[in-house]
Amino acid sequence: MASYSKLSDLFPIQSQLDYALENDTTQEEKENLVHQYLHKIDEKDDLIIPDFEEGLEWLNTDGPLSLRKELSGKVVVLDFFTYCCINCVHLLPDLHQLEQSYTIEDGLVVIGVHSAKFPNEKVLQNVRSAVLRYDITHPVVNDSDARLWQELEVSCWPTLVVLGPRGNLLFSLVGEGHREQLFLFIAAALKHYREQGLLKNHDVGIKLYRDSLPPSILSFPGKIAMDPSSKQLAIADTGHNRVLVVSHTGQLLHTIGGPSSGRRDGNLSEAQFSSPQGVFIKGDTVYVADTENHLVRKINLSEGKVSTLAGIGVQGTDKEGGAPGPQQPISSPWDVALGNAGTFSGDILWIAMAGTHQIWALFLEDGKLPKGSDSKKGTCVRFAGSGNEENRNNAYPYKAGLAQPSGLALAPTEPWECLFIADSESSTIRSLSLKDGAVKHVVGGERDPLNLFAFGDVDGKGIDAKLQHPLGVSWDEGSSLLYVADSYNHKIKVVDPKTKQSRVLAGTGKAGNGLGPSFLESSFNEPGGLCLGEGGKLLYVADTNNNCIKVLDLETKTISLFPIAVQQEVDAVFTTSTSSTPEVRKLPKLPKSAPVLTMPSITVSSGQSVTLFLKLALPTGTKLTEEAPSFWSLSAEGNEWLLEGRAVTGSISDLSEPISIVSSIPAAPASPDPTLTLDAWVYCCLSEGGACMMKAVSFKQPLLIGSTSQEGSVAVTLEHAF
Repeated sequence: MASYSKLSDLFPIQSQLDYALENDTTQEEKENLVHQYLHKIDEKDDLIIPDFEEGLEWLNTDGPLSLRKELSGKVVVLDFFTYCCINCVHLLPDLHQLEQSYTIEDGLVVIGVHSAKFPNEKVLQNVRSAVLRYDITHPVVNDSDARLWQELEVSCWPTLVVLGPRGNLLFSLVGEGHREQLFLFIAAALKHYREQGLLKNHDVGIKLYRDSLPPSILSFPGKIAMDPSSKQLAIADTGHNRVLVVSHTGQLLHTIGGPSSGRRDGNLSEAQFSSPQGVFIKGDTVYVADTENHLVRKINLSEGKVSTLAGIGVQGTDKEGGAPGPQQPISSPWDVALGNAGTFSGDILWIAMAGTHQIWALFLEDGKLPKGSDSKKGTCVRFAGSGNEENRNNAYPYKAGLAQPSGLALAPTEPWECLFIADSESSTIRSLSLKDGAVKHVVGGERDPLNLFAFGDVDGKGIDAKLQHPLGVSWDEGSSLLYVADSYNHKIKVVDPKTKQSRVLAGTGKAGNGLGPSFLESSFNEPGGLCLGEGGKLLYVADTNNNCIKVLDLETKTISLFPIAVQQEVDAVFTTSTSSTPEVRKLPKLPKSAPVLTMPSITVSSGQSVTLFLKLALPTGTKLTEEAPSFWSLSAEGNEWLLEGRAVTGSISDLSEPISIVSSIPAAPASPDPTLTLDAWVYCCLSEGGACMMKAVSFKQPLLIGSTSQEGSVAVTLEHAF
């Protein structure tokens, strides 16, 4: 068996280079040092690493890649990552910039080696979703058993390993924040091996997974929030880099940002975001955790403006803060919540600062934090967390340790007066007192503050309960219960903070997208956020990897999809055109659950008209949603001559009587046996104010056109009960 090298064989050599680089200041001196180092590395024949194991699952490629075949003659960057890790996420912009600077033809290939921390992250479909969510465009291999990680003796996420054209070790960088050194190493290596004639410019077969997917209204929605007064919902449409504001019935009211990522304040139509996560809506104001821009933003709907409240647009490393918001660097804000601090009644925007493992406060008025000093309006400052990634509880907020806090819920009244925190990397729910700043354990994890691997899926009390990377929390003041998006267990759980009991509310525990007859028979896929509505009767869930919002009716114990009605997609008509083919605007696709009913053929003659009577019955106990645009659409695919010059859509506002739709047969039909297709989309809600849903049906009506011309009309009834 061949003998291969590991990182410990490289460290003694590279440590000399690292030390020398610290003492040289000019760029030319640094480049010369790296050049000399590469000559020394080339003299060693024992730094070859093992190839990727056969049978591994690959993404963004035509097939598996090999260091000895497709990647031979390339400088290869191996990015050992796990998709839950915020430090790994922070590294992606550096890799993206590197790939923009040097192409595969230039001799550089970046390979993501996914080496999972959590069991849920070993599943290929979940890795696929992460590749899409984080817009990763280089090849990724799912090394679910971390074989290469173990063979190289990698010790933490993220770790970059740079290989030469022979698959030999060149450099290693551990953790984030090494952008300058990474670019120095890559530029020097490409130049060095190009001069030696060892680089090859061949392609490696990139095939992006995202190109095979159909479009959807939502793309990996991260969080959702409701304003109880207006009943409007704000949705972080994370994958589309935008925020949606919709009515409680699903009518789209505002689209801010998207689809491309960017950073821009200004009018709603011009604003840009980059993978926004947390949202909080109050009246006409939406607060946004603009995660990958490292900003906190404010959307003023009445003024039609977006502004920046905190952050400078690049990742910060400051773990204390205290500067005015727009001057204060911050790191990966993941959620926001609006409230006050103990006896201080002014508004504070609380921020789950995942990048520095802390909770921060943005003062919207002058005020003071528990165990803190006075702060002026606009100040952005740390409230809790040492900045160390730990599961450490403490009566003093600065000494507590959090681990990638990702969800916040405010419980403002006695006896709680706290923030509940979904602390994802410790797999715990924690509380942060707004009276004295104490950080306490609620459920999950274990007692060792340094053990971030105490996860599972167990109902129980306190430390005996187990979660897996929870990302969202929502507080029900009426019942004093906390709802938890237990993301990597694909479940929604409910926690009683008084007894510290945690139990499953919904979800099978397996990733899926089913709406079962009961909560426990329904399935989710990494739900990331949730919020309560209708006075605690409904629970809205951002089912992230399913690209949808689901609604749990906590009274009837039923679950449904939340329909989002995009106006521009339903105003579809055939219009008169100067060309021979009518213009067709885009229609939404029928859901897979919609029945397709093929009717018996009817005989008609040229010159006659066909009257279709559409008769629909809603589910028992529901009514049409007034704010959502229920409608029908008539088409004749391949036989558009039947409908030329006529509008073929109409609204549905009343189902008490059949809807009459007329189509005329021209004197000279182009085909003797066309088929009319009548589709209907109906939005309805429970009559007692419960969940809303969208129903659809498609009728196929074949026609047989006789050879003789006649007058009059032929009628047919198309009937369906949802």
